[in-house]
This record gives sequence, structure tokens and C-alpha cells, in this order.
Amino acid sequence: MSGKITYRQSPIRRRSDPLRSARLTLGGFGLLALWIFCLFDVIIAAEEDCRNLPKGLWIIIVLFLPEVGSILWLVAGRPQSVTRPGGLPYKGNTGRFPEYDRPGRFVPSNPDDDDEFLRRCRERAEEQRRAHREQQRQAEKNQDQ
Repeated sequence: MSGKITYRQSPIRRRSDPLRSARLTLGGFGLLALWIFCLFDVIIAAEEDCRNLPKGLWIIIVLFLPEVGSILWLVAGRPQSVTRPGGLPYKGNTGRFPEYDRPGRFVPSNPDDDDEFLRRCRERAEEQRRAHREQQRQAEKNQDQ
């Protein structure tokens, strides 16, 4: 032996697996996106809409326990219903169907109780009967000729 140190190579050779590293990278980005979404969702949620815990505690849980806190927020803390059914609040957006909230909006009632409606229906029916009789007379005249 000459004083050289020889290193023995391990019999198991580790090869880099590009598919495995891509999956890990995508998984990491997915968890990061979930964490950011949940963090913003907690911050934007109204205090009274948060379930099971106060909003401040939810922020701390999601901030310091990213994976577990995000899933807990989605399952146990996120508000059940959307407080703005019409989407984002902007000037003029009063809800999903603003025509139903208008003051003085016509509310349909029982047609039998609405005399004006019944009168117009009778007039329209009589007009249609007259027009039909006139068409029949015209058709009879044309056949006789």
C-alpha cells in the first residue's frame, strides 16, 4: 500500500429522475398557491362570517401552519355562503337580480282580482273573434266568386 486513500463507490447509484423532480416542483407550487389563496381568503373574509374561530386566530393558523392551516380554513373556517351574491361590489351593482329590489316594482297578483287585466283580456279576445269572423267572410266571398 502506498499511502493513497481510495474511496469505494457505493453499489447503489442514484440517478436523477426528471419526472420525480417535476412532480415535486408542481406539488410545491400547488401548495404555495393554496396557501396564498387561503391567506388572502382569510384576510378578505368578514369577521362575522368566519366559522369556529375568530378571524385573527385563523390568520395566525394559516400563516404559521401553511399546509394544515390552509386545509383547516377551507374545511372548518371559510364562510358557507357568499355575502355578495351579485359578485364584486361596484357602483350600480345591487345584487344578482336588482330588478326585484326596485321600489314600486310591479308585483304580480291574482288575475281574477285585477279588473283592468280581465277587461283587457276580454277586449283582446273580442278583437280576435271579430278578426276571425272577418277572415271567414272574406274566404266565403272568395269561394263564391
